[in-house]
Amino acid sequence: MSNTPWYAHATVATIVKQDDKYLMVYEKTSQGNKYNQPAGHLEPDETLLEAAIRETEEETGWQVAPTRLVRINQFTAQSNNTTYLRITIEAKPIKLIPNAQLDSDIIAPYWLTKDDIIEQKAHLRSPLVLSDIEFYEQNEPVSLDYLYCPNSSSNT
Repeated sequence: MSNTPWYAHATVATIVKQDDKYLMVYEKTSQGNKYNQPAGHLEPDETLLEAAIRETEEETGWQVAPTRLVRINQFTAQSNNTTYLRITIEAKPIKLIPNAQLDSDIIAPYWLTKDDIIEQKAHLRSPLVLSDIEFYEQNEPVSLDYLYCPNSSSNT
């Protein structure tokens, strides 16, 4: 048995919808090029909402405003046997930043319909991509008040 402590990797993803299309990224991964929601790891001294805003901007060039909590997932990736605690947040698009410098592993951001995403099912980063969209469409997201960070200056 390993002496390395086990932990889940904390990640955030955003569901950004506009005109029946979802903001997605096409990115380079160790398993080839894949589609994903804007998503990434929580960084030290960062709240979940700050991470969602930052990751979406870094990967798509869009400034967004988080609006509601969609879902919390626990997922172990078969590709690397890593467990992720993924918090998915709904966000509304505010504005596209002209000439934004995207993360180096991002090929391009796209606005895709759900049908487009289903057509790319074999090229999704994880099963959570489509699962969270389907959950989002079938269930009412909840208030961001459910995300509480007592160390954050942004709590009221």
